[in-house]
Amino acid sequence: MPDRITLVTALQGAGWHPAAWRVAGPAAQRLSSLRHWREVVVEQDRLGIDAVTIEDSFTAGPTRPAGPGPTAADHDLDTTTVVGRLDALLVANAVAPATRAVGLVPTVSVTHTEPFHVATGLQTLDHVSLGRAGWRIQVSPTPRESALFGRRPGGDDAATLFDEAREAAEVVSRLWDSWDDDAIIRDVTTGRFIDRDRIHNAEYAGRHLSVHGASIVPRSPQGRPPVFALAHRADAAAFAVDAADVVLVTPGYQGREALDLVDEVRHLEQVAGSDVRRPVLADLAVLIGSSTAAAADELAALDAAAGTPYAVGSGSDTSVLATTVPELVSLIGDLRGLGFAGVRLRPLRIPIDSTAIAGQLVPALVTAGLRADVASRPTADLRTRLGIAPAVSRYARPSVTGPVPSGVSA
Repeated sequence: MPDRITLVTALQGAGWHPAAWRVAGPAAQRLSSLRHWREVVVEQDRLGIDAVTIEDSFTAGPTRPAGPGPTAADHDLDTTTVVGRLDALLVANAVAPATRAVGLVPTVSVTHTEPFHVATGLQTLDHVSLGRAGWRIQVSPTPRESALFGRRPGGDDAATLFDEAREAAEVVSRLWDSWDDDAIIRDVTTGRFIDRDRIHNAEYAGRHLSVHGASIVPRSPQGRPPVFALAHRADAAAFAVDAADVVLVTPGYQGREALDLVDEVRHLEQVAGSDVRRPVLADLAVLIGSSTAAAADELAALDAAAGTPYAVGSGSDTSVLATTVPELVSLIGDLRGLGFAGVRLRPLRIPIDSTAIAGQLVPALVTAGLRADVASRPTADLRTRLGIAPAVSRYARPSVTGPVPSGVSA
């Protein structure tokens, strides 16, 4: 666990509240522009956020039940909220050159996406960002999403989706390892650009996937970008422990308490025989106001505009906090005491709350001794900033220590 609290901002459109676009001002007109994403991410980078996650889905926006008739089993787009999105992985690659230290963690589903494309896209991001790529792995469970691809008659059950996702994560990991760090030799004398013996085929045959061959992208700066997974329910938590480096848990959802969530992750690690203690981040939706009363009033106004409260079980899968910076600092300190490595905060309004997280919360955490000053923060790769051990390739050759026997090259 890092010696300071990890702080991640979850970016989604105009914010996580369905009515956020109504108070976003000019930013609401730029949601499909690179300018919007660059401005928001650069601000998070400049003011000291460790990483941003970028949401994505195979649906253009939230849905609601369709009316009576032959399509009643389907869902129509909810036109009262933001509809339309840019591809998260492409956005991350586009904003990477404008940032210096912030981790870039796009959401990429594995349900209808080939692991080869996932692996190479994220490796490219790791190269472009100089070692700041991450991956929030996700499944896509709905028939509506399946219908877009024409390969499945309908959505699979959750157990099947998570089993397939486990295999996909394994294949991606093997592809990331398929090039040794020193596979490119550029030997002008012999005319060899690579050493073929340092490139390995990802041999995998499972129930859902069968893959043979290597990545086309040379091994990236981190080797394996850290994988994030949302553990908002029991089966998702088991998957996160199997496939992820960082586990995101949702206090308040289905009555689950913060301490119980940490204990659940540690128990699942023990059951899995893992000796790695994954960083656990509390995933919370926040609206930050000048006072508790003001924050509550602002949330009530958004709820009124949306026509329904935004809360656990009503649009949100985690606790929704109308709060102040001092209250949030106190909560984060308490979570730290319970064993959390940090928090992922979902700003209800972008840029209002995302700006408050970066511009007000970060310095307040520094004052409270929970963060280092931005000037002294490391510019290391994302794995290091998250306190995760360097990735060692499964194909790594053992290093030679001590004297080398005569006639044997190291």
